[in-house]
Formats: sequence, C-alpha cells, structure tokens
Amino acid sequence: MSFEQASLLSLLLAMLILFSLDRIRIEVVSIAGLLGGYALGLYPAEQIFTGFASPVVITVVEILLIVQVLARARLFDGLATRFAAARPSGFKVISGTSALAGFMSIFMNNIGAFAITLPVALRLGTVLTIPRRQLVMPVSFAALLGGLVSLIGTPANLLVSDALATTTGTGFHFFDFAYVGLPVAIAGILLIAFRVQRLFQEPDETPATISPTARRIVVERRIPDASPLIGVRLSDCPVRFGIKPHALMRGDNFVFGPLDQSVIEPGDVLLAEGADAVFAGLAATQTLIADAHPNGLQPDFTRVEAVVMPESTLVGSRVRSLEVFHHRGIAVTALSMRAPRIEGRFLDLQLSIGDILTLEGPRIAIGEALEESECLPLASTAPSEPAPLSWRPFALFACGVAASAAGLRPDVAFAGVVLVLALLNHLNIRQAMADLNWPIIIMLAAMIPIGQAVATTGAAETIAGWLSLVLPITHPLFGIALILFLAMALTPFVNNATVAIVLTPIALEFARAGRHAPDAYLIAVAAGASLDFLTPFGHHNNTLAMGIGGYRFSDFLRAGWPLAVTGYGLALLLTALFWL
Repeated sequence: MSFEQASLLSLLLAMLILFSLDRIRIEVVSIAGLLGGYALGLYPAEQIFTGFASPVVITVVEILLIVQVLARARLFDGLATRFAAARPSGFKVISGTSALAGFMSIFMNNIGAFAITLPVALRLGTVLTIPRRQLVMPVSFAALLGGLVSLIGTPANLLVSDALATTTGTGFHFFDFAYVGLPVAIAGILLIAFRVQRLFQEPDETPATISPTARRIVVERRIPDASPLIGVRLSDCPVRFGIKPHALMRGDNFVFGPLDQSVIEPGDVLLAEGADAVFAGLAATQTLIADAHPNGLQPDFTRVEAVVMPESTLVGSRVRSLEVFHHRGIAVTALSMRAPRIEGRFLDLQLSIGDILTLEGPRIAIGEALEESECLPLASTAPSEPAPLSWRPFALFACGVAASAAGLRPDVAFAGVVLVLALLNHLNIRQAMADLNWPIIIMLAAMIPIGQAVATTGAAETIAGWLSLVLPITHPLFGIALILFLAMALTPFVNNATVAIVLTPIALEFARAGRHAPDAYLIAVAAGASLDFLTPFGHHNNTLAMGIGGYRFSDFLRAGWPLAVTGYGLALLLTALFWL
C-alpha cells in the first residue's frame, strides 16, 4: 500500500468516526477533511472546490429551494381533514401517512418529505387518538424508503448516477431506481405500519396516565411554600417524585454538595429532568411551579411544541441567546434534548438537531419566530384554509420532474422550476438561500473530491483486493451482496451521501475486476445507503423522529431490524433480477 492510499484511508476513517460521534459540526469536519486531503497531496489545488460546482450539489440546492415553497403550500391540510372524517383504523392512518411521506420523498429530499407529512400525521393522531409513537417513526422510515425510487429521491442516487455517467457516458434515468426501490418501499411501509402497533401500544401521556416511555423534558421550576418537596433530599427525588435533579439554586447561587446531603427549601429553584406527564402532575398539585408568563391572560396566548430542524439557525445556540423568541415575548418553558450531559442553569442549555422546545406566548408571534428560526411546529391545531393557488408550486414541480424524467438534466430542469417560482413570487431566492441547510450542502460538496481520490489513488483497487479474500467478488451476486451489506453497515452511523461517495469507487472496482457492467453495483450502493433504520443518528429524519416521538435508542433497533433484514434480502433479489 502506497503512502497516498494509507493516508487517504486514515483520513476517511477519522472523518467517519467524527461524523458518527456528532461532537463536531459536520461542515467543520468536511472542510477540515477537504483541506487535509490537499495537504496530503491526494488532489491538486484546482480540484479542492470542484465539488461545489458539481451538478449533484446544484440539483440538491435547487430541490431544497423548491421544498421551502412546497412546505408552505399546505396542499395536504384538506386531505387530512377528509381522511379524519372517515374515521379509518389505526393501521390505515399509519400506512396512509407513511405512504404519503414515501410518495413525497420520491420527488424531494427526505427531510422535506418528513417535514411536510409530519404535521398531517400528528393532526390525524390527535383527532383519532392514535399514539404519537405509532406515527412518527413510520413517517421517518417511509421518507427514507421513498428516496429509493427516483433519481432525485436522495443525494446518494444522484451521486451514483453521476459516477455511472462519468464511467460509461450515460447515467441512470429518472425512474431506473424504481425497479428495486418501489417494491422495497411498499414492503417496508406495510411492515413498519404493522410492527409499530405492537411495539408502541401505550396511549399518549396525560397527567392521569404516567408511563416510563413518556417524552423526557428538562425544566427549571420553583419550589412553593407548601410543596411536598420541601425537606426532601435531592437523592430521593427520582424514587419519590419521578424526576432526576440536575441543579438546585437558592437565591442567585448554586447549592453544591452530594445529592444525599442537599435538602430542598422553600423558594429554591430546581433544574430537573423527567417525563412531561410527571411535571404536569407536579404542577397540578403545586409541587413545582413555573414563573407566570406576563401575557398569560391574553386571548391569543398559547403553548406550542417545536422541533429544531437541521437547517435551523438555533442549532448550537443556548436558551439565553434565543433573541428570536425573547424579543417577541415568547418564553421557552421546557426542552426535550439529546445531550447526555446537563450542566448549569436552564438558560445555559445548548440546542442541537432534534431537540424539542416548549414555547409559551402570543400565537402570531410564535408562528413568526418559528418561521424565522426554521423550526417545525408540532401543534396539532385544526388547519386553516389552504392558501389560494397552493396547487401552483406543486404543478410547477411536477413539470420539472416530468422534464427530468424525459431526459433533461435534473440541474437544468429544476433550475427552470426555481426561476418560474421566483417570477411568480412564490420564492424569494435571496431569503431562501439564507434558509438552506448549508451544513449538508457543504458536507456533500467537500466529500466529492475525497471520494474521487479513492479511485485516483488506487485505494479502491486495494480495498477490493482485500475484500476478494473474504468473498469471490468476481462473481456478480457475491460482489453486489457485499457492497449492499457494506452500505447498510455504514449508513446507520454517517450520512447516506457520505456512504455513497466512499463506496462508489469500490463498487466500480468490483465491476471492473469481474468485467461486469457497473449498473447493478451502483444500484446496490444507492439502495444500501438509504436503508437506515437501526439508529437515531444515521439520518437527520431519525434524529428528529427520536425527539418528536420520545423514542429510546433501543426502539430503533426493535422496530428497524426486521425492516433492515427484509430490505436487504428484497433489494439483493431485485437487483439480481433486473440489473444482472
């Protein structure tokens, strides 16, 4: 193995570990890796930023711009109302909303499909008393499955198509992925809709029905004079009151010392974690009280839950610095978060993707603040009337899809859609560009030169040689089975676009070594990169679902492993049937 190959593999391994740990922002890791590759001599200076001009990246940007318009069109609000009026069974609601998410994901990025479908699913769940945990995970998984079907369903599909075009002169057609993706998506949606009803049978929580599976939140509450907590040691709070204390404040100072020696006094402020229903019960009995909101008696005062989306400007901010809420008179009263460590006061807590804020304040002000900060509201209020001409953005998008399916380059087709949307005042390009999910775009663009180096340095050939010692990769079925397995093994821990970038050169080397057409190998890469059901952090959809649905890590393993096994077997069979 040459120095270049060894340094490239070391660089990739370090980046994959940092991506999976989620401790450093993905765009920082990507740029550091990009510059590190240049410093190691893996590509010349003129190739460092070629990824930003890639048709794949341009197409992803265009799709994200269009999705912003579609998300505001609210075309499916009326559909949700009519569907709820029919009083369908739980299985029909779960499979129907999941199918909607899967269908939307065929034509847009997975996060966009999830964000558009989720409010519809939550509204139906509230009206029909279906537990939230039975709805959120299937919608997330269905959005991932829908991405298997078309060229633009996920960046991984665009990447493997671009690699095929570079290798053979012709990329995949728009619905070439559907031969494998559509049956896998249908089977997966039906399987997960059936399975969640048996895994998550408990109803959504109320103060009278407390369950250990309720969503856990962090709050800061005051101890009133007659509270049963007075005189209780912090170490006794989990057993006696069902809450985990993190800090106790007396006046302006922290009360330090062992938990079994720290005793609660009247007027203390407690920072604690527990089930949302537990805190509701403690508030009802005046055990813990929140500070009164100054606008609490106004007619439009409301409480709204909102999830921090990947593109949100709040990611990385602390509660005390959320001026987008504070200057509008909106209070952040609770936080459901992924952070394993909670330190300081409530205002010191730092937000990350998938965290859920509980907001109190004027309804209109909350709506404006959420739109400005790119957070997704989870309130299941009755829908307002759809905006006039809400069908136009969807019709224009359909024209772009049709043009791309007819053979026009996707970046050109969707550039036309963006232009028309802007001319018709559906899209403010300047504002929309500022609201894009830039970390994902930067990561995708930065990884492209590194992925190309896997082929140019001979690292792909070396890896293929190592793997040939395990399986006879010159036989196409064994090679495809191994590539599909590798993609599925990596995608629960890193972004699916990264998986495609890393594995595509290796798949092409498998095809070259066996003297086979590369199509089947690249289809296996794309399919495996999207079969991500085992962890909450491999894809942002699952991260969001974990916070919104109040799932544990183990819930993804329990619900996802049958889907992963079924998807692997079916994808391998269909790839062999249609592409070999």
